[in-house]
Amino acid sequence: MTATSRSAAASDGRPPSSPDQLYARRPPWDIGRPQAAFRQLADAGKIQGRILDVGCGTGEHVLMAASLGLDATGVDLAETALRAAEEKARARELTAEFRQHDARRLGDLGRTFDTVLDCGLFHIFGADDRAAFAQSLRAAVAPGGRYFMLCFSDRETGDDWSHVHRVRRNEIVAAFAEGWRIDAIEPAAIEIVPDPDGIRAWLSALTRI
Repeated sequence: MTATSRSAAASDGRPPSSPDQLYARRPPWDIGRPQAAFRQLADAGKIQGRILDVGCGTGEHVLMAASLGLDATGVDLAETALRAAEEKARARELTAEFRQHDARRLGDLGRTFDTVLDCGLFHIFGADDRAAFAQSLRAAVAPGGRYFMLCFSDRETGDDWSHVHRVRRNEIVAAFAEGWRIDAIEPAAIEIVPDPDGIRAWLSALTRI
């Protein structure tokens, strides 16, 4: 899988060979609405300013931010997902920007953001890419900006997701040890279509320092 694709099995249960293969059929995490954990952050007023969703998929979190009147941008490598996101934006009469871009090179966007959202991206990275991604975020997030991340947790025991890395709390701490303040790492869930209980996850909140 590539750096900005969401991590999940292809429709036949195997890891996908390309970002677009993830969207050959509706993937299980594409629930047609924002994740509850991010909706709650929005309702609490914690999603503010210029918004970037990394690995945005079909754009539900970007469009949530746009519906709040925020300047919202989403990046992903899956062209199929980005086209679907643009179609949703037109149908909902919302203004948002979607770009095909590598999340390990966010500095190349030439902009800084106040809030970054990440649902299902961080957990696809190996150690080297985690370091590159954290550095990329530092280049794209204004001092005092926030990064909210939902990722697979090592608390998840389901066999259906055996190919996905289950992130340990200390891996999050290590990845963001430089240039970030970790405000919270809390148990949460990533909602998916096939299972009402979702996938056990970590919801992390960090501040750029």
